[in-house]
Amino acid sequence: MSEKVMESRECPPDKIVYDESRGEYICIDTGEVIEERVVDQGPEWRAFTPEEREKRSRTGSPLSPTIHDGGLSTVIDWRDRDAMGKRLEFKRRLEVMRWRKWQIRTRIQDSIDRNITQAAAELERLADQLGLPRAVKEHAASIYRKAVERGAVRGRAIESIVAAALYVACRVYKMPRTLDEIAQYTKTSKKEVARCYRLLIRELGIRIPISDPADFVPRIASALGLSGSVIKKAIEIIEEAKNAGLTAGKDPAGLAAAAVYIAAQLLDERRTQKDVAQVAGVTEVTVRNRYKELTTYLKIDVPQ
Repeated sequence: MSEKVMESRECPPDKIVYDESRGEYICIDTGEVIEERVVDQGPEWRAFTPEEREKRSRTGSPLSPTIHDGGLSTVIDWRDRDAMGKRLEFKRRLEVMRWRKWQIRTRIQDSIDRNITQAAAELERLADQLGLPRAVKEHAASIYRKAVERGAVRGRAIESIVAAALYVACRVYKMPRTLDEIAQYTKTSKKEVARCYRLLIRELGIRIPISDPADFVPRIASALGLSGSVIKKAIEIIEEAKNAGLTAGKDPAGLAAAAVYIAAQLLDERRTQKDVAQVAGVTEVTVRNRYKELTTYLKIDVPQ
């Protein structure tokens, strides 16, 4: 039996197991069948190494919105080897090269496909620069595709819309990335990315969750080499600021930077305002102003 977490009013989750042979979730204390006729969506074979998994798999890669056709089409291998693994002769390689060229042309037939293909390459580059996970990339790709299909990107630079879509995805997934950070890796200005961001929100009707300054704290503290105690203290300061109504209308990155700076001072892991501001992607003036507000209204006595 393999353990899989389920919920039951009578049986705690750690007492529920999955019986693969019967397709049932069972409580090991009472014997109650919590759910039956459960279909196992996984493969029927077992693999212990990546090589075995690749060899035994009879399906292709999963669908992905980061590819213009969703990943449904096939591609001619670039390794120039036959089914036995032997390298192709020179004449045969030239022939395969021509096939590849024609295949690429037939796969990308209309302007929408070409647009999405260019955007996918830019999205991959930008997401890698920012160290974002695949889920965020795929969500950004879905946003871009919807915008293209609705004609919302006409007249806009691909780089600007891609950056804006990635920023939207970061906000939705609560990834602590600022417009400044995203804009610095693109050829367009922060102002243009912000304009495209507002365009996507308006045209696609996307609801954006409010940014929490606490989400920015771990990354700022980690980049400064600060301890977990500083992170914990900074988050406590932010929670106090929320309760006091000090966070409304303020840049979350600036608030997080000030909270980290204060926490570091209190726990004797001092860093300069310049260092904190640089890591957080805000100005020293912002850190200084938020620092004064937090220490004054929350009555925090910071040792000099």
